[in-house]
This record gives sequence, C-alpha cells and structure tokens, in this order.
Amino acid sequence: MRLLKPLAVWFLILLGAIANGVFREAVLLPRLDTTPAYLASGVLLALLILALTLGSVRWLGIRGRPQALRTGAFWLLLTLCFEFGFGHFVRGHSWQELLQAYTFQDGNLWPLVLLVTLFAPLIALRLRG
Repeated sequence: MRLLKPLAVWFLILLGAIANGVFREAVLLPRLDTTPAYLASGVLLALLILALTLGSVRWLGIRGRPQALRTGAFWLLLTLCFEFGFGHFVRGHSWQELLQAYTFQDGNLWPLVLLVTLFAPLIALRLRG
C-alpha cells in the first residue's frame, strides 16, 4: 500500500510528460528552432514535476529526507524503466537512439529533468516545511 500513492503521482507525472512531448512536437518545434524548443520543453517538464510534487507531498505523507529520497528514487526508476522499455520494445528505438537523449544534444535537458524527478520530493518537502 505504501507504493500506491507514489505510483499514482508518478502516473500523473507520466501523463504530464506525454502531454509535454505532444506540445513540444505540435507547437514548439514548428514555431522555434530545435534547441529552443527542447530547452523550453525541458524547463516546462521540470516545472510540471515540481508543481505536481508540491501539490501532493502532504498527501504522499512524506515526513523526512530519507522518505523523500526513496520516493524520488522510485519515480526515477519507474521513469527509466518506462523510457527504455516503451522506447525500445514498443516504439522500436535502438538502445543507441534512446541513449542519445542523455547527451544534451540540441538543447535536450532530459538528464536534468531526471535529476528534478529524483529530488522533487525533497525540494517539495523543504518548500512545504
């Protein structure tokens, strides 16, 4: 039962990330160059993750630093499993293609978004006091 609430919040983060990707492809990339579009998308996603975490940190019952870091690590693990599992086995991307997102190429902030995912519960806990 202790995993259900963090899993529910992660699912909201996942839906937000998918919406962010659709927004990037449909709105940002047609209007901006690749680098600014990826930078804006990365910042928007990081802010979304922080906002969802801030809004749910009390509901999650996170009481201290260790629990916050465990929750962030759980979200990070789920994100990486989804990213590589869905990307490779469903979308058919090669491992090399998937790893390209971790190079900051064309302004891709994905590695920083993953760090935000890891530390968002701790940041939210500190901000909520």
